Amino acid sequence: MSDSSWGAPPPAGQTGYWGSTVGGPVQGAAPAGPAYDAPEAQQTRPMPIVPDGPAYGGDQDDDRGAARLSGGPLFRDETFQAGELPAETQNPEPMSDVPQPPPAPAPQKKSAGRDLSAAIGVGVGLGVVIVASLFIVKAVFVGVIAIAVVVGLWELTSRLKERKEIRAPLVPLAVGGAAMVVAGYVRGAEGAWVAMALTALATLVWRMTERPEGYLKDVTAGVFAAFYVPFLATFVALMLAADDGPWRVLTFLLLTVVSDTGAYAVGWRFGKHKLAPRISPGKTREGLLGAVLFAMVAGALCTQFLIDDGAWWQGLLLGLAVAASATLGDLGESMIKRDLGIKDMGTLLPGHGGIMDRLDSLLPTAPVVWLLLVVFVGSA
Repeated sequence: MSDSSWGAPPPAGQTGYWGSTVGGPVQGAAPAGPAYDAPEAQQTRPMPIVPDGPAYGGDQDDDRGAARLSGGPLFRDETFQAGELPAETQNPEPMSDVPQPPPAPAPQKKSAGRDLSAAIGVGVGLGVVIVASLFIVKAVFVGVIAIAVVVGLWELTSRLKERKEIRAPLVPLAVGGAAMVVAGYVRGAEGAWVAMALTALATLVWRMTERPEGYLKDVTAGVFAAFYVPFLATFVALMLAADDGPWRVLTFLLLTVVSDTGAYAVGWRFGKHKLAPRISPGKTREGLLGAVLFAMVAGALCTQFLIDDGAWWQGLLLGLAVAASATLGDLGESMIKRDLGIKDMGTLLPGHGGIMDRLDSLLPTAPVVWLLLVVFVGSA
């Protein structure tokens, strides 16, 4: 090794690279062993002196790292003076081996599950449109029914296609559904049945223009949609055709809305026993009793004051039947939506979902109200 090398030993008596004196004994230095020669031993930095034991009395070597991270000394020359130790190390708290129970969750408030302000606003707006068209010109209300039917068919067929890959033909269903409502208003029940048969036939023929795979399930779903939406809605047009038709339709709408409101209010406040948990977990038996009570009271008032030749006791029976049919209709669509794996049929109405989510209890209730009113006061 040349003399100009940075690792050459300095002359005797001078200070070495690490502060040790060459040629004299170094206090605390270990003698060179067989694995090192003298120059290399002098150039090697001595390890700092560490305490004999952990700084805080730990039993493991890892405690030194923990002490270092927590602010404690790691080497002797870093030892804190008296009174300088962190407070948490002067009086350490004993750790308990017993697991502590988790904190109790905060009590949850009952939620309506929807935006009530939006739902009320949309409901009031729809009510104004319906009442205005109902009492101004009957034909305008027939158009409102037809529009609701077409939109409902669009929502239903779209969800069937998205979730089940069932392609029910929308065009013949929409045209036939609108024609069904008009035929029921103009020609009565006979016209409604003829339009229903022609709509089913058109659905079968329309689907023949596509590939045969899935034909049976597509046309079956189409015929079901034609019966479920436009045919049941035709009974509203049949009620409207009577001399006091607007009042019959208004009674039908009021009883259905009151039934749903009573079920919601009583079930939300007092509901404890589930009505059909596998179909609609939110519905309770208490809510059903609320629907029956509210609908029977409203039925007695409506038949007494709104229906020609109606009696209050007829309204009690009418309200009971409406509460049952509205609940079954709601459960029926809940069954469909659960099978499809969706919460709402659409998003057209804020706070309500889609049109079909508002027609669920109205559709099966329409033929019930029409039939009972025909039995009680006649069809004229």
